[in-house]
Amino acid sequence: TAARDQKIEALQADARQWFEKLDNQDAGRRYRGRKLSDPGVTARFYKAVTDAHLGHILKVDLTAETFNYVLDQRALDRARMMDGKLLLVTNMADHGPEQIVERYRALADIERGFRVLKSDIEIAPVYHRLPDRIRAHALICFLALVLYRVLRMRLKASDHKLSPTRALEIARKIQFHQVLLHRRETASGLTKLKPEQHDLFEAIGLPAPTASRL
Repeated sequence: TAARDQKIEALQADARQWFEKLDNQDAGRRYRGRKLSDPGVTARFYKAVTDAHLGHILKVDLTAETFNYVLDQRALDRARMMDGKLLLVTNMADHGPEQIVERYRALADIERGFRVLKSDIEIAPVYHRLPDRIRAHALICFLALVLYRVLRMRLKASDHKLSPTRALEIARKIQFHQVLLHRRETASGLTKLKPEQHDLFEAIGLPAPTASRL
């Protein structure tokens, strides 16, 4: 509210200076530079108002022959009434206010899920042509998102500071190696787990991987 009022006051101060200069110019006073005109001042003031996103409050008359504007007090009062508030409009008449707010808050989680699908899970691009393969790709990505959500819920339940993205980065460093010579397996083994990896599996309630479980 204070920031808007400061912008309005600054614009009105500029307008008063324009009015004064135009009146003095009509009275015979000259200023340096090109002669001022009402359409030119109107255009400059209108641009300043629109740049400040205040065109709904400071309404410049673009059709008048002389520079003129009005302060829409009703619009200003409405803007002040909405300061610090978020207006939710819904067509779900069978939901109460608390339910509407709860559903709206869930939108952030839904949008976060889309970001995870696009970034960590990489749902696109899809290089499939057959409908069944496209549906299978989407299903696998959906199941991956479900597992991602479960991972996040378990980390949160254990008050762990890791994010799901960071947890996956830590888990990705665990590798199982197989060495084949002359088409025969001569050696295999799992990378030695670090303390942060053991801590991760303990936090999400899963046994740490071993070579015998792979």
